[in-house]
This record gives sequence, structure tokens and C-alpha cells, in this order.
Amino acid sequence: MKSSLRDEVTAWIALDPDEDDRRTLQELLDANDEDELGRRFVAPLTFGTAGLRGPEMAGPAGMNRATVRRATQGVVAWLAEIGVDSRAGVVVGRDARHGSERFNDEVVEVLLGAGATVFEMPAALPTPFVPYCVKALGAAAGVMITASHNPPQDNGYKLYARDGAQIIPPDDEIVERHAREAGPATLADRSASGHFLVAAELLEEYRSHFLERFRVEGGSDLRITYTPLHGVGGETMTGLFADAGYSHVTPVASQFAPDGAFPTLPFPNPEEPGALDLAIATAEETASTLIIANDPDADRLGAAVKGADGWRVLRGDEIGWLLASSLLEEIKRSKEVVATTVVSSTMLEKMADAAGVRCAVTLTGFKWIARAAGEDILGFGYEEALGYAVDARVADKDGLSGALALTHLAHELSLTGHTVLDRLDELESRFGVHATAQFALRADGPTGMDEVRRVVAQLLIDRPTLLGTLTVSQVVDLEEGWRGLGPSEGVLMGLGSWGRVVVRPSGTEAKVKAYVEVTPKVDGSLSDQRARAGELVAGVVESLVALLRL
Repeated sequence: MKSSLRDEVTAWIALDPDEDDRRTLQELLDANDEDELGRRFVAPLTFGTAGLRGPEMAGPAGMNRATVRRATQGVVAWLAEIGVDSRAGVVVGRDARHGSERFNDEVVEVLLGAGATVFEMPAALPTPFVPYCVKALGAAAGVMITASHNPPQDNGYKLYARDGAQIIPPDDEIVERHAREAGPATLADRSASGHFLVAAELLEEYRSHFLERFRVEGGSDLRITYTPLHGVGGETMTGLFADAGYSHVTPVASQFAPDGAFPTLPFPNPEEPGALDLAIATAEETASTLIIANDPDADRLGAAVKGADGWRVLRGDEIGWLLASSLLEEIKRSKEVVATTVVSSTMLEKMADAAGVRCAVTLTGFKWIARAAGEDILGFGYEEALGYAVDARVADKDGLSGALALTHLAHELSLTGHTVLDRLDELESRFGVHATAQFALRADGPTGMDEVRRVVAQLLIDRPTLLGTLTVSQVVDLEEGWRGLGPSEGVLMGLGSWGRVVVRPSGTEAKVKAYVEVTPKVDGSLSDQRARAGELVAGVVESLVALLRL
């Protein structure tokens, strides 16, 4: 074994607070297991999408108490470096994943030991409450222990800045630098004077605000099936539905209680094929016409609708169009801004232009969407990965308020005998068919992320000229910026007037992600146009899969 690796492992063990993790690493050292230690040490977790995310395991490449402790020491040092007083408070929350409570305790004790004020969530609660409370309290920062929709073996650490939005460069780099340099931590328990539980009244203010915006006066006959996918959204969301006037909401019983093992799902992500199968079965039994789903930390929103041909799971872009169609008039009156990302559909730009509303296009991720309005107010923002912000009080995606907004639209349409599918027909008849698709290819092993970056970079060397039957009109290195956006990993390929493709490395996993949009220039009925667009998209996807072999 290389002496440098042995020294690194020994130094880590000396500061690791977890007895089981220390024992695991020492046994690997004693066995001279260089391969396994390399997996745990060669590629440490780094701040990707505003935080850390990875498998629970001992060593810097995993989520564990030592990683969380160092990250929190990094947060304290970051606040000091940028001149933000941690005594203004750090809001701390957690989901119900395995390990989340232990990691939450570690965050609280490190913060208190450093003299910070802590506002701790009273239980495992949805992620959107943390950014909401950061803004409402005027806190210095927020930390949420969650891996969102990742597989059950993963956990994560999400960090919010004082504006309630996820951190962006160079803040993530500052936190990471201080975390790498962290030594022994000073700890304090919850008896310290700076510890407070987030007041029930503050969480009630969140509920009251969104109920005031989206309550259905007189109640609704809409029949809804709801699933939190074994996450923390269940009690909160069903309570909101009841108070908003929906008396026919049926939860998916087997997925309602929080369970970090996610026993009924291969992946706890509403985007995954089959994730809503149990919800559809429940909806059939209860004559529901709308399915609402949250991911395990309830910051994402999925939906399915009963149509003439059966159940249709809505794409993330389609939910974005629907929400925009119901919000744009109010946003125009308030002179607010809408925003979406470079990998999301371009229809929002057309809808906003027709409504006389400014639309900002950002880099991928809600850390950029939340700040897209600049000095103005963001009235609506969305990304195709089921993330929606329908109100500026939460500077992040919020699957709870998004669900209330979508069900309110469905209710209003039902009063005239229409559905959200009818609204989608209206939108595509007016603004054109926008067919979208996305896929991800995973690279395994400790060098997986390097392999992902290699195949993305190869697109700039061997530039494709044809994807499916569509000519590639331009190839743009997003690292060099594009249309005023800052540098970002990824490649954009224009398809002339027919659409575009974006390929980029994932910010949280060793995956290459591809996003396709085709806007067909063909005549015929709406169904004919959609069919042709689907054929074109399938051809583009087939070509991309062949190009992006890992």
C-alpha cells in the first residue's frame, strides 16, 4: 500500500468520531486492502449541487459523521470569512433517511460548539421549510440533511446562504477548503444558550400563506391520489390538501409513512419509470383523476392525469407549462420575473413573451433559478427535473406549494369540464409542440466521474454532424459561456430551428445526462405533430446513447 494513502487513512481515523467507522477503516488498513481504501479516499465527496451527496460509508468519499462534522466546521469558517455573523442563526433540518438524525445531531453540536445560534427543526420535515425559515428569520445560513431522491444507501448535506437560496461559487469552494483543513471540533449540546427549536408558529405561517394563495373556496370535488414515496411530505401535504378544500384525497397507504429503506421502490424518484405504479393502482380503486407525488424530501413535484386513453405521467416540462399558465397573469400584474434553465423546454420563454413578462434562462440548478430575477422578484421558476418555485417566500424548489398550485389549476379547469390535458393541448396549439426527453448513463467505480467528463469532452473533439435525422447546426462548449451565462460543464448542440440537445455531467452522481427538445416544423393535427416529434426525439436519443458510451 502506498505510504501516502496509509498516512491519509491514519490521519482520518484519528479525527473520526464514530467508533464503528474507525474500526472499519482500521480493519481495512490491517488487511492492507488498498483497493477498498482507495474507493473510500481517492475521490472525496465534493460540494456539487450546493452540498454533499453520496453513499453512507466510512472515509471522505462517503457520508458519515466525520464528513458531516468537517463540512459543518467548513460552514462556520465560511461564514466568518465572508463576514456573516453565525449568531444570526443557522437553520438545521433533516429528512427521514437512515443516518439523517445522527448527521443532524452532528451539525447542531458543531455549530453550538462554535458559538453559532441554531434554529433546529422539531422533527424530520420537508426540505422547503429550511429555505423558508432562513428567509423568514433573517438567518445566516441553512443546512438540510437529505439526499433528496437518491437511492436508499445515500445521504447528503445541502447548504443555503443567507438569502435562502442554495450556495453558489465561490461559497462552495470556500466551505470545501475549510472542511479539508478542519481539525478537532469543539462540540456543545442542546443545553447551550444558542439552541432553539423552530417555532410551530413559524411553520404555521408557511401553511397560512400558501393556503391563502391556493385555497379552493367552497371545497372541491376533485378526486386526488397522493404519495410521498416513503418520505417526509405525507402528513404536511395531506394536511395542506385538507385545509385547502380537498376532501377526496387518498394517500398511497404503503408509501405514506417515512421509511429510509424505500421498500416499494427501486429508486425513490417520481421521474423514474414505475415510481407511480402503486399510486396509479390506488387511483383506479378510488376513481381519482389526478395523482400528486412528492420525492422523499418533498422539494419535487410529480403528477399523473387520467385521460381518455388511461393514465399519463406528466413530464417535468409539462408541469412547468401548466403552472406558468395559471400564474403568468398575476406575475404580470406584480411585474415579477419567471425563470427556467438551459436544459428545460423553451416554451416558457414563448409563454412569458406573449404575456409581457421577463423570462430569465439560467444554468442548471435551482441555485441559479432562485437568483435569476436579480433586483426584481421571482414569481415563478422551474427546472425540468420536477423542481418548481411558485412563490418568492421559498428561494428553492418546493413540492408542497407546487402541489397546491397544480391542484388549484386542476380544480378550476374541472369546473368547466376540462382537465390539465386540455390545457396542455391549448398551450401546444398556441406555442407549438415541444417534445422533450432526457436520459442518464451511469459510470461506476472511483474514476466514474472522470469517465463521465471524458465522454462529454469528446463531443467537442469529434463533433457530431447528425443526431437521428436532424442536422447539428452548432456545437457549443458551455465552459466558455453561452448567451450571457457563466461557464458550466457541458455541451449544447443546436439542431437548427428543430430544437437543441444539452449533454452535461451530473452535479451529484457519476452520470452523464442528456436533454433533448424537438419543436417539429410539420403540418397536421396536434396528434400528428406530437407523433412526428416523438419519432424525431427517439432518433436523437438513439444517436446520443451510441455517442456517450461509458
